[in-house]
Amino acid sequence: MTDVSRKGSLSFLNPFKTRSGSRSSSRASSVVDFKIGDDARKSSISTATIKETNSSGRTSRAGSAKNSLEYTRSSRQGSTLATTGEDGWDRDAQTGERKDHTDLLHSLVDESTAESLADKAQAMFIGIPAKPAADLFSRFPEGVWRRIVEFLGPADKASLAFSCKPFRTLLGTRSWTDLNSPQNRDAKFDFLGRLDEQLPNHLLCFQCGIYHVRTQKGQEVLRPTNVSNPIFNCPNVFNLENKVARHRITVGRALPFPFVQLILRGQKYSPEHGIPIDSMSRRYKDRDGEWTHQTRYVVVNGHLLMRVISSAFATPALPPAGLRRLLYSPSDNFNPYFSVCAHWRDGNLMPAVKCALSHIPKPPEGSGIAGTSAKVQYHFHRPHPIITLCSECRPMRRCPECPTEYLIEMRVQEDRSDPDPRKLFKHAVVVTRWSDLGDGSSPKSLEWAACNGEAEYDSFTALGKRAISGTFESQFTVDQIPGQKMVSMNPNKIKLGEKGHDWY
Repeated sequence: MTDVSRKGSLSFLNPFKTRSGSRSSSRASSVVDFKIGDDARKSSISTATIKETNSSGRTSRAGSAKNSLEYTRSSRQGSTLATTGEDGWDRDAQTGERKDHTDLLHSLVDESTAESLADKAQAMFIGIPAKPAADLFSRFPEGVWRRIVEFLGPADKASLAFSCKPFRTLLGTRSWTDLNSPQNRDAKFDFLGRLDEQLPNHLLCFQCGIYHVRTQKGQEVLRPTNVSNPIFNCPNVFNLENKVARHRITVGRALPFPFVQLILRGQKYSPEHGIPIDSMSRRYKDRDGEWTHQTRYVVVNGHLLMRVISSAFATPALPPAGLRRLLYSPSDNFNPYFSVCAHWRDGNLMPAVKCALSHIPKPPEGSGIAGTSAKVQYHFHRPHPIITLCSECRPMRRCPECPTEYLIEMRVQEDRSDPDPRKLFKHAVVVTRWSDLGDGSSPKSLEWAACNGEAEYDSFTALGKRAISGTFESQFTVDQIPGQKMVSMNPNKIKLGEKGHDWY
């Protein structure tokens, strides 16, 4: 009796004992939950479970299946967390965030399945033999074709007449001669641009409106502006009233539009149509100033993106005259030595550069006991060489009127020209510019014309939250994308031009 009473008094410690009259007991006493027990207790557990199920009548197969599903999910999650762990994730080098490659895989699937209408139309005619143009033309009466042609523009009419003899007979040669009229000049360039792939040895000249033979095929090299560098024989090459379209890079350096055509043709068609994009990268120093420049180009989604990094050593506490001498070129109509767009005078770009120069620590000056004491303290307690800019000059700036972005930095760089080894490293102001130069279809393309100040463009609406700098840098590495916030270079959109005083 004593043993039986003790067993009854300690029955609450038995985890396998069920309580009658409770729904939780029926769930806890399922066969799945008891699978974790010892092998020696399996027979007794299963017997007790069957008896209580028959007596209570509340346990159902659906409830057992639900409990088993919950147990299976929890067990899988626990095993996954145990095998993966926190250190098994691929993390970002700067932010430490986990890199989820699922989005990358989904994007690859979407890109492979997203076909353009032209690709689908081309796939429909695979395996179908070509038919003479007369068969296509004979499907409809001539009056129907004339009615259809009435809805076409000048460039489409010229292309249709250029396709085959029946359509040329229908339209006549007037569809080509009409392109020479001044009002159809844009349509003429549209028509000639469609022949670009069939003429790798020629280049379309937008001054003459014809294709010129390339005189330096595959060997075209970008030269300074003071060096004559014609890449095809054009009668208007030295015509000041009808000059070749070009974009200013820095002092004495410009990018002619024919080089934009060559880069994009080589990327779009074949290397025979243009030049390698790596041949355009340059590193040079100004002849008159103290600035050094690095240029690099990349093609993204058919658009040419340009990056120019300009740097110059600067001394602390420069007066206004010293700032003007450092930043502006007298020989280039007082434009900045670094690369800028056509809207650089409007806004706060130049005040931000001057603000960054004011953060260079100034060494102590003076004589006597006070000056000596200040110099001793400066020698033993030098300020940190890395300069942190303020909220006025640190953010990146985007021009609201063209696809151009700027980043201003203060870096410590090595000056090998200084003979004093104690002054080997100095502070330098670095201005980086990113620009989208368009698709190269015409000098009147929206991005190219906007960077030259010849077209209206709303960069914040067109670009959105995706920065040009991030798009450019992501083509090479994901660990060096500028992390500064983006603000407008001209938030109030006040256009003062030469009347503004802060830029100078």
